Amino acid sequence: MNTTSRTVLVRVSGRDRPGITTGLLDVLAEARVEVYDMEQTVVRERLNLDLLIGLEGDDAVLKELLFHAWERGFHLDVEVVEGVSERADKPRFVVTVIGQALPPAALRAVTAAIADGGGNIDRIDRLARYPVVAFEFLVVDGDPDAMRRALVLASGAHHVDVSLQRESLGRRAKRLVVMDVDSTLIQDEVIELLAERAGCAGEVADITARAMAGELDFEASLRARVSRLAGTPASVLAEVGDAIRLTPGARTFVRTLKRLGYTVAIVSGGFDAVTDRLRDDLGLDHAVANRLEVVDGVLTGELVGEVVDRAGKATVLRRIAAAEGVPLEQTVAIGDGANDLDMLAAAGLGIAFNAKPVVREQADTAVSVPYLDAILFLLGIRREEVEAADASDPAFVREGLQAVPGTPPV
Repeated sequence: MNTTSRTVLVRVSGRDRPGITTGLLDVLAEARVEVYDMEQTVVRERLNLDLLIGLEGDDAVLKELLFHAWERGFHLDVEVVEGVSERADKPRFVVTVIGQALPPAALRAVTAAIADGGGNIDRIDRLARYPVVAFEFLVVDGDPDAMRRALVLASGAHHVDVSLQRESLGRRAKRLVVMDVDSTLIQDEVIELLAERAGCAGEVADITARAMAGELDFEASLRARVSRLAGTPASVLAEVGDAIRLTPGARTFVRTLKRLGYTVAIVSGGFDAVTDRLRDDLGLDHAVANRLEVVDGVLTGELVGEVVDRAGKATVLRRIAAAEGVPLEQTVAIGDGANDLDMLAAAGLGIAFNAKPVVREQADTAVSVPYLDAILFLLGIRREEVEAADASDPAFVREGLQAVPGTPPV
């Protein structure tokens, strides 16, 4: 009979049902055994429970546990553990991987990248299975720069999105999200829609090309394009408002953030006639954009007030954060273009959404799947949690917007 002091890992597995964990803890409580650690997961109704316990004296409690598990059809393994070290003093990171599909080769590349950077995977959680697949890896230790470099290579090789964030209270305490509008919250470029209705689409496209080539800065190109709208009836603003298309998942994204108590804002180099409408439609807290001058019901081709440009977007982010009492480290910025870079850099987490290469390279992380609500997974929010909240919301159900497995989000 063994009477030494030992640390023992007890592993129990079997088909899940109520009362299993309680019964095992009853046995340990009766024997007055100390529980050092405990972790339980359920995958497709199959329970896996690990208990790290301290034993003093004989093995009677282990025999009782084995009998208890056997009676209920569970498998039990026992392992004596030596040299158990605490990991509380080691850095912890969260790696999130998102893709239309995540085959074994892609997941293997991600896990290898973590290992190559010296990280050890402590836990893996599935965040979503549709309309994209997403997993979250809790990683202990490792060199974040080395892991990030290896993860970038894995991301490019397998065409998946991979994010590395330090696990901290700050990551779970984000309170303000500020988004770009054109090609981010919506699928369209508003100036192009206006130009089509004003009959100057070709001229506006040429100016845009010059700006992309570096011949014009944002303000100069914006004023040049707006000047081509002179003489256009202001009624085209309402027409464009009717025509814009939200990015798939936009309503789900905003609705979920608002339920969680986030402040949600948009800032745009476009025009307030559109952003104000989006603010009212989606229940946003703030909307900031440029203003087109209208005289006698006609666009003059001029702007009113200060131009919201690249630097202006970052200023708006800071101003909203200050007004809402939110530290910058608790803010999230989302955008796709070069004029979003200052805003992404100023935020606690800058996310490039379906962005240009230069933006992807400089942002903290990037999302390239076509669903805006996939960004929720970077914040640790599970798809099942979103759907459960929708199902329990009478207003959401009454409007007939229930999420249906396998369909794109609204």
